[in-house]
Parts: sequence; C-alpha cells; structure tokens
Amino acid sequence: MPELSFKGHTVIVTGAGGGLGKVYSLQFAARGANVVVNDFNKEAAQKVVDEITLAGGKAVVNNSSVTDGEAVIKTAVDTFGTVTILINNAGILRDKGFKNMSDKEWDQIMDVHLKGSFSCTKAAWSYFQKQGFGRVVNTASAAGLYGNFGQANYSAAKMGLVGFTKALAAEGARYGIKAVVVAPMAASAMTETIMPPEMLANLKPEFVAPFVLAITHPDGADANGRIFEVGAGYIAEIRWERSKGAFFKTDKTFTPSAVEEKWEQITDFDSAEPEHPQYLPDFDIQAKVTESSKVDSNAQAEPEVRFDGKTVIITGAASALGRAYALQYARLGANVVLNDVNANSTQAIVEDIKKVGGKAVAAITSAEDGEGIVKTAMEAFGGVHVLVANVNLARPTNIERMSDKDWDECTKALWPIFLKQKYGRIVTMGSQSGLYGMPGFANYSAVKAAVLGFTKTVAIEGKKYGILANVVIPSAGAHASLGRGANVEAAKEEYIAPVVAFLSSDSNQESTGSLFQVAGGWVAQIRWQRAGGHGFPVNHPLQPEHIVAKWKLITDFDDDRATNPASTQEAFMQIAENFGNADDDSSGSGSDSPYADPEDAEVVAEAKKEPIDPVEYSYTERDVILYNLGIGATEKELQWTYENHEEFAALPTFGVIPQFNASAGLSFDFLPNFNPWGNVLQAKLLHGEQYLAIKAPIPTSGDLVNEVRLMEVLDKGKAAAVTAIVETKDKHTGQVIFENQSTVFIRGSGGFGGKRTGKDRGAATAENAPPKRKPDAVVEEKTLPTQAALYRLSGDLNPLHILPEFAAVGGFDKPILHGLCSMGVAGKHVLKTYGTFKDIKVRFAGVVFPGETLLTEMWKEGDKVIFVVKVKERQATVLAAAAATLAVSDVPRAKL
Repeated sequence: MPELSFKGHTVIVTGAGGGLGKVYSLQFAARGANVVVNDFNKEAAQKVVDEITLAGGKAVVNNSSVTDGEAVIKTAVDTFGTVTILINNAGILRDKGFKNMSDKEWDQIMDVHLKGSFSCTKAAWSYFQKQGFGRVVNTASAAGLYGNFGQANYSAAKMGLVGFTKALAAEGARYGIKAVVVAPMAASAMTETIMPPEMLANLKPEFVAPFVLAITHPDGADANGRIFEVGAGYIAEIRWERSKGAFFKTDKTFTPSAVEEKWEQITDFDSAEPEHPQYLPDFDIQAKVTESSKVDSNAQAEPEVRFDGKTVIITGAASALGRAYALQYARLGANVVLNDVNANSTQAIVEDIKKVGGKAVAAITSAEDGEGIVKTAMEAFGGVHVLVANVNLARPTNIERMSDKDWDECTKALWPIFLKQKYGRIVTMGSQSGLYGMPGFANYSAVKAAVLGFTKTVAIEGKKYGILANVVIPSAGAHASLGRGANVEAAKEEYIAPVVAFLSSDSNQESTGSLFQVAGGWVAQIRWQRAGGHGFPVNHPLQPEHIVAKWKLITDFDDDRATNPASTQEAFMQIAENFGNADDDSSGSGSDSPYADPEDAEVVAEAKKEPIDPVEYSYTERDVILYNLGIGATEKELQWTYENHEEFAALPTFGVIPQFNASAGLSFDFLPNFNPWGNVLQAKLLHGEQYLAIKAPIPTSGDLVNEVRLMEVLDKGKAAAVTAIVETKDKHTGQVIFENQSTVFIRGSGGFGGKRTGKDRGAATAENAPPKRKPDAVVEEKTLPTQAALYRLSGDLNPLHILPEFAAVGGFDKPILHGLCSMGVAGKHVLKTYGTFKDIKVRFAGVVFPGETLLTEMWKEGDKVIFVVKVKERQATVLAAAAATLAVSDVPRAKL
C-alpha cells in the first residue's frame, strides 16, 4: 500500500517529553504532520521539538496541564490553524495498596488520566465537528482491563477511558470523528518504576507508535470504538465475550439459593456458543423475558443462602434497585444500613423492614461520606460485612456541552466509600453504557467503566484476605425498555437482587473480579476475549503500512487462536512470547514486505520476495487528451479535450494508465503450467478486477515512477487469482498519486497448495451489491466503432483490441473494447452525475464490442456510488461489484 502521509494534519500528543509520547511525535512529524508536543516538563518538550525541526519538520511546545484542555488545543489552533488528531498519552503512577491509598493519590490519577483526556478531547471536539474529521486515541492499560495489585486508582482511570472512548466513538461517528483505545506495553519513565531493565529492553515505544499512526490516518485501518493491546511487536484486538447464561422463573422462588444452583450454567462459556456484544442495545430484553417465562420452577441449593448476623451497607438505597436489595437482605436475616440523601424515602424503607421484624438503620448522607456511613453501621450493629455500591448519578449531555462540574460529580460519586472498605463482600453496579458506550453519556460511560477496573483491582488485593468483589450490570424497571404490552413483572428490581445477594454471600467462595449481566430472569457472565493477533519480527523496523496489511489477523477472532486472559500477567505472556520473534532474513527483503502472509504457499512466498524494478512513465497534456477521448470525452467538453481551457484536467480514471506497463510486466512464472504467450493467446489469462485509489491531485503532465509488488495469490483449484499492487509516485517529490490493485485469473495454473480465500481489503474487495430499488440515476452512452482502436493508443497495444484474427483466437467474433475503457466510461458517468470520487473498483463480467451502447445504473449510498454497467443491445452485464467512493470535497486539479 502507499506510504501513509500526514501532510496537512495537526497532531497533539500529550505527555510527549519522553517515552512513548516522544516517539509518537517524531513519527507523526516524519510523515509530514504538524505536531504540538505537550508536556509539563517544558525543557523535555523543547528537546523533542528541536529534534523535529532539525529534521525539517514542524512542531511547537505546549507545557499546559492536560486538565486545561482549552490551553492545549489553543496552541495547535494558534500555530497551525486547527487540530485533526489528538493522542491522549499523558500519564502518571501513584501506586499504593488500596488500604493505604490517600484521597490525594486517588485524585491525582483521576485528574491526569481521566479528566485530562476529557478536557483535551472536549476542547478539540468543536474543531473536529466543523471540519468533519477527527481522531482521538485514548491510552488505557492492562491494569485497567484486568486490574493490578496496588493500582486501584490507575486501574479505575484506565478502564474509565475505555467507556469514555466507546461513548465518543458512538457520538462522533456521524461527524467523521473516530475514537480508539490503545493499551500499550512500552518502556517509559513511568514503566521503569515497575519493570526490570531486561524486560524494558524488549518493549520499545517504536513497536507501539506505528499502530497509532495506522489507525489515525484517513486511509488507515478503521478501529472506531475498539480496544487494542500493543507491545513488543505484538498487536491484538480485545472485545467482550458473554456466556449464554441461565434463565430463572421470575417469582418468589428466584432466590440467591436458586442462583447458586445454576451457577455453573451461568459461568459456562463452553457448552453453548458465547455472544460478543459490542454496541447498544446489546440484547433483546423481551426475548430474555420470553425465555425465562418458559422455566417451570427454580430449584434451590442447600443449605439456603442466609445473612444472619451479617451487616450490609447499601448506597443509593432509596432508588428502586436499592430498595429491592434492602428488602431482600432483611428477609434473609441481615442487618441493613440504607444510605441515601433522600431522607423520607430511605426512612420509609427502614420502617417497612422493621414492621416485618427486620433490622435496619438509615445513613442520610452523600455516598462520598464513607466514614460517616461506616460509623452509622458500627454504632448500630458493631461491624460491616457486605457493601452493595448502588449509588447512581447520570447526567446525560453531549461532550461538547459537558462542563467540568458534570464530569467531577459523576466521576467522584462512587469512589470514597470504596477507599474506606477493608472487609467482606463488595458488589458494585456497572452499566451497559460502561461496556459499550452511549452517545450523550460520555461522563456516565467513563464512570461505569471505571467501576469495572476499580473492582477488578480491589478483588485482586482483597482475595488473600477473604474479600471478594464483583460487578453486576442490571436491567430492570424503567431502564429495561420493554415497551407496551410486555411482561413488566419479569423486569422488576426484585429479580436483580438474587444475583447481588449470592455474590455477596458466604456461599460464593470463588467468583471475584468478575462481571455479570442480569435482566428479566436471565443471568450471564461477561469476560474479555482477545484475538490471536499478530506478532511482527522485532529485528526490523515496524511501519504503519505493515499493520494495515495484517489488519485481518490482528482483528480475527474466528481462526481458533482467540484467548481469554483474566489477569495482567496472562495478558502479558503472549506479548512476551514475541520477544524472540526475529526474522532469519537479516536484510528484511522478505519480511519487510507488507504483503508477506504466513498462509502463502512456499512458491508464492518466494515470488513475493523477488525484487521488481520500478517502471517510469512520462506524459504530456497530449496524452491526457488522448485518454479522455479514448473513454468518450467530446469536442464540446473542452475541460477534458482542450489543453488551454482554465479547468483542463485528466478524467480520474486516467490513474490506470501510468501503471499499466508495471503491472503487465509482473512475472507469473512461479505458477504451474503458465506460458506467457500461450495463456494470452488461448484467453486463459483474464482481467478479473481493478481498484484505483486517487491519492493526490492529478498532474496534467509529469514524470512518474511505478513501484509494483505481488500482493496476493489465491489457489482456486483449476485456476490462480493473482493480485498486484502498483503505487504511482511523482518522480521528483515522491508523492503518491495513484494506487492500483489489479487481479487476473489464470486458468490452468491452480493446484499449487496456496490459500483459497483472500483477505478483506476494504473498498478494493467490496462486493457492492446494488440496493433492491430502482437506480437513482442511469446514464446511457453509445461507444464509437473506433473506440477500441482509439483507447489502445493510451498504452495497451494488445492486438486483441484491433486485429480480427487475433480476437478470433480468443474466441471473439471481432476485436473487443478494453475492460479498462469501459471502467473509464463508467467513471466518467459517476463523475458527471455525483462529482469527484477518490477511489473506484470494478469487476469485469463481460465484453463490449465497439459501437455498442453502455448503460451505467447508479445507486447513491452515503458517500458511495454503487453501479452496474450493461450493454443495452444485449442486456449483458459487463461491469459488476462496482462502486466509487465520493470525495468529501473536490480534489483540486494540478497542472505542471
């Protein structure tokens, strides 16, 4: 693929004075970006800027705190006019065991990681919206995903960024804004405090930065709303995996003992195919209710789950869920402490419990007053054994209108009571917003995701002391969204409580640090699943283009290599396995090719290593006019046929012309039964598909150079499908002008033991099925009897298009029109109907004889125009699976 250039982009990197942030800055600058180097250490940031400018790049220092996002973004706008990419990389560590952690150490981490990322993103958001483009990369960590001893604050902040990012991704999609989570493992001043030198040597930031470049480029990999673990040359996507779970009859027999009886089924990921929810809504709750209604009765485990002599604190107890929890614990013999700021409602529940012989007291205070709540419990009952952290505060608002107050209140509402816990069982309340993100709830999504990271670390630190902590994600009552006529009874809060109670009971001796979803009589466990990923050789420089080429492997969950890491240590093991991944080819000639594929047959792997000389192509305005005439431009369309017209330009599909000799010169000798002339003469070599991407304004004259590589070879049994890629660059500047991907089918050359299925290459391989409606536009054009003779003068002198006797050898009654000519005609129709496009792809499905009439039927789907080309006289389809991607704005013409 062409080199990913960031010319014209402005990138802000926070925490860029050293380590990973410094490498981000250098690599973006090396590819043409303007870079704002943010760091509180102004001297360190200046050194990075000096290194960039000395190499001819553009960069400026900003040493504002990341919590002052307006100041950070202002530097970019004042210096470079805007911002297009934001890398929230700044971070600090304040590691300490949970029981010894101070409020200040908690707040410092939250301010830098969570509030800093929010503040910078909020300040950049309006610029992203106005320009219809933006990229946000938020930096998580394994500690956030899995929890880590001594890092409750850090784990909460880092997992909070996951929920925050997913909300941004959902909210920004319609504006062309994409947000991604990267969990990097790289050597830095921060990781030096927790890793030995021999390990740090394998974790160079240079193995992380190329990934960030690959996912932030407009033409890079689409990673919106997704999570990736990156380090030591290894990259893999991670997603949620959910068990099929168990169903319960929603009546009085749905108890903690019933939950215990079906616990193995709830946590079983093997007997039934797990689900992989990634977005809201993540399940059909009415379907779950319907399924639970089929359960005849709930069997009970023995002995019964009870809480006699135990004291349970429930925060947010005046809410519907809190009330249900309180009443259930009281029925099961617990002393209940109900915390809420709503005195009347809370006291009413206390009285209800006492009326039936239960024991309860109210703690009317904010959940932030952890000491006050615990004091109430100790004075009333002499001890505390269970905390149900149910307090909830959601302030929905779009990120561009979210104030710092919204963020702080929502972030801090749950944490202080957790800081004071040193005992028993803890159940925290998560949310689907935290798992999958919700537009308008960026603050709430971050908080609820942070609950997960925090709980996992508390579970790790507490396990050896008999302290278990788990997360429940409830869907009940008004939040269940069942709709009219639904079984509302099944969605009552009372049917969340049994799961919470079992997890907080002595009957639960094993489950800790886990996540459970509960709704309408259905209970399931959720865990992480990691794709098998890809490990790049560590003895060669890693480039963004390599990552894009291996995207399918990095994100493939279906090739039997996926794993389910449950701890930071497990997650790191696979990264560490790549430490010794050195390519034997010290020159890098083979492995450095982004098209090398472990699935390739040996003959293909060797063929990809063969060097191919670049092919030059020089042309003048005369050649542009000749091409335009060759695809049907007329004397009345002077912008295409008169060199002195003020809008004179090449038609976009001219991009197939400079590369022709390069792709045609590719050798297929490595294939079995291939005869260079025999295959052509016997029509065994067929042009299958063509993809053209226009990467820059098209000069109307110039000197170009074409670099060709073998991209993909598929074994189709009796045939081979060979795809070549050609990058066409300006000879003098090196700028990529065109990218072509050409696929040919060679009959009789299969059976070499190669792979049969190709990789998804985005627009280049899209099927582009026409919508099931009438075309939005149809353009008709009759070709000239001389069309084939005229078009061949643009470079393809194959006699098939001029000599009748040669055409007859191929099985045709007369010479045929070049397929690329038909593609050019169709591209002209798209251009005249919908405007400039930035890429076009076709599949050659039939032949056209000069003089026949072409019909281009078009359907506009967003920024894509899907089209089919037919011969009117025969109603035969000649171009299929075809589409063009419209440019966001017209590509300016260039004239040299």
